[in-house]
Amino acid sequence: MMSKHEKTYVTNANFMLHGGDYNPDQWLDRPDILADDIKLMKLSHTNTFSVGIFAWSALEPEEGVYNFEWLDEIIDNIHGIGGRVILATPSGARPTWLSQKYPEVLRVNGARVKQLHGGRHNHCFTSEVYREKTQTMNRLLAERYGNHPSLLMWHISNEYGGECHCDKCQSAFREWIKEKYNHDLKALNDAWWGPFWSHTITDWSQVESPSPIGENMVHGLNLDWRRFVTDQTISFYNNEIVPLRELTPNVPITTNFMADTHDLIPFQALDYSKFAKHLDVISWDAYPAWHNDWETTADLASKVGFINDLYRSLKQKPFLLMESTPSGVNWHNVNKAKRPGMHLLSSMQMISHGSDSVLYFQWRKSRGSSEKFHGAVVDHDNSSENRVFQEVAKVGQTLEKLTDVIGTNRPADVAVLYDWESNWALNDAQGFGLETKLYPQTLQKHYKAFWEKDIPVDVITKEQDFSSYKLLIVPMLYLVSEETISRLKTFVAGGGTLVMTYISGLVNEHDLTYLGGWHKDLQDIFGIKPTETDTLYPKDQNAVTFNGKSYVLKDYATLIEVDSANVEAVYEDDFYAETPAVTSHKYEAGKAYYIGGRLEHAFQQDFYQGLITELSLEPVASVKHGEGVSVQVRQAPDSDYLFVMNFTEEKQPIAFDYEVKDVVTGEKITGELTLEKYEVRIVEKTRTN
Repeated sequence: MMSKHEKTYVTNANFMLHGGDYNPDQWLDRPDILADDIKLMKLSHTNTFSVGIFAWSALEPEEGVYNFEWLDEIIDNIHGIGGRVILATPSGARPTWLSQKYPEVLRVNGARVKQLHGGRHNHCFTSEVYREKTQTMNRLLAERYGNHPSLLMWHISNEYGGECHCDKCQSAFREWIKEKYNHDLKALNDAWWGPFWSHTITDWSQVESPSPIGENMVHGLNLDWRRFVTDQTISFYNNEIVPLRELTPNVPITTNFMADTHDLIPFQALDYSKFAKHLDVISWDAYPAWHNDWETTADLASKVGFINDLYRSLKQKPFLLMESTPSGVNWHNVNKAKRPGMHLLSSMQMISHGSDSVLYFQWRKSRGSSEKFHGAVVDHDNSSENRVFQEVAKVGQTLEKLTDVIGTNRPADVAVLYDWESNWALNDAQGFGLETKLYPQTLQKHYKAFWEKDIPVDVITKEQDFSSYKLLIVPMLYLVSEETISRLKTFVAGGGTLVMTYISGLVNEHDLTYLGGWHKDLQDIFGIKPTETDTLYPKDQNAVTFNGKSYVLKDYATLIEVDSANVEAVYEDDFYAETPAVTSHKYEAGKAYYIGGRLEHAFQQDFYQGLITELSLEPVASVKHGEGVSVQVRQAPDSDYLFVMNFTEEKQPIAFDYEVKDVVTGEKITGELTLEKYEVRIVEKTRTN
């Protein structure tokens, strides 16, 4: 039986990957620049480069006319300095000749307007021509480079997203719908609540994708369209990888997932819980807005941790940071530079949560077009002496000390459940507060109560196993199928502790409300029946009393009818003053808590501290520190690797009650020391048990 601390290697590299997106195809007329790149790669302590991501026009300048010689030279030169290559398929940006000759590859938007050539990902995922062309290109790449000793893995396309509403996609959607509903129109109309507004479907040809100039108020249709878009994107991806699986079966495959960069929430357009099943390795592109003016550095760091733990938990093994910036980006409203020290700190945070890489977009700044001012390792000055380059080199030197961390994971007793489909349906719901639903942000706030206490958390999806966790937290699970309800019931019956909140369990997998009130199984688990949700205006405020203290409530309050549950907190104001706001209920061997309102962070801290004590939840390794310092641990078979990170703008004292070894300097440490602003210390603690 595999130990929970057993290492899992996601590539065959025996080093932390450091480097990033390299676009030599932009510089083919500058051999001096390409020569400088190789010299600078060594100076920056980088070792891995993603090549070919948007290089289709350089690889096939005319249909059937190929030019791979430049790529041969680039890959050989990287190999010559001991580097590795993540070779990309170029489907993310089509050459102009392909759009001109085969206009069917161009997308059609929701208003049924065909788009012009331009941008990225402006292609139809259903087009047989585009599927054929991408597969042909990928076969040539696999044949030519599949056995190259520098090939580390395949990077498929780039940041999949978007949708197409062309006739081919409409036909594919109708076939998808037919299969989903077993060719039964009644089943379709039942699921979509067809009689509403006289929208009963009487023939499959009447099924169309949602449109701003047509139907967009049938929530079952909207939900199924989003599911189809995910499935069709995965289908396109699976078509791309056919020759790669055939010719290079042992080379791992990934594609880079994303997150919204302002709020730092999971990317919403695709259900990554489905996509993850088709990848060998999860990778994602992280661009937090460090030093912004709407939250503290620690608040933002907690959100980064949440996304890391979601993407790591999709496969329960290390992931890769495929893109990041060593300085600033070019699409935030304010593109602020990272302050000294933040690049090392933010990079090590990624490693601490399970990444085995720090890779950048981009290696060298473009000279023209939209990304010419996006951060890069090599700036327009071509210098190795500027601040950013030196900070990149420091990250590389640090990563070279972390070889023993590669492949390690971070087991957890606590899980937060995140669900893409539930978020889609909740955002579609014409109710509650249109600006205050904030499903991902709400989950992040529950997560933060544990992040602040250095207690590991997995962020899992509804398909994953619940049984290994002591505590499962499911805030705002608006859409929940009877199958998921049954699994939650089994979890609590088996001894687990479940926390659920307001706006949960209201609709089934078709976005149809449960009749007769809250689902009977949920009433059994929680010993209550939520009867009404009060939505507050932004200026409204209520409060709850919990354990003798008062906590501010905003946005939502659920009126609760208690059956067999215990009342843990009550509302203080309004017509439901003195009625239950938080309840607990023993169900068979476990316990279930219901939180009826959106409460301030101090409540989360105090409420979850009670559960931390009750369930004996502890950090992997205790380190004394103040607010804004985070300790994340990766566990090897015999050692724990502690990343102690200061996400504040002030010096912070920390203390170890045991001896540790600084992984970077080699010094032995016991007792107190001080972390400077944005400083990170990485130490090894030998495990004794």
